[in-house]
Amino acid sequence: MQVIVDTSVWIDYFKGGAHSSELDFLIDENLVATNEVVLAELVPFLRLKKQNRLIELLGNVSNVPMSIDWNNIIDLQVECLRSGVNGVGIPDLIIAQNALFHHCAIYSLDKHFRFLNDVVKLKCEVDPSVETIIQ
Repeated sequence: MQVIVDTSVWIDYFKGGAHSSELDFLIDENLVATNEVVLAELVPFLRLKKQNRLIELLGNVSNVPMSIDWNNIIDLQVECLRSGVNGVGIPDLIIAQNALFHHCAIYSLDKHFRFLNDVVKLKCEVDPSVETIIQ
């Protein structure tokens, strides 16, 4: 199963943060994936910092194609609101919908994905032991 790595994890990884070994594991197992939303969040900052090699490497990561279903995004947001989950942004909903559509897991350090996981049974790990993502 591919694992869409959220922006929060990449930022932690680039800074040599506490979760670098988990992402290294996913990279070594060839499970890492990204999508256009994650890249749109990361690449502008990398360009400003002239991190062209990192941009090139991210371009080589498996890209899960986007096919945004706005009605499904609305349904996800309604389910969140019904469950008392407020403040989940549209980018996170798009990433979640993309993962659900393509049967991917998500690895994120963002608490919004924990809420989405509780509401729509998204296969998502927030600050996990990585082994739980791929089981």
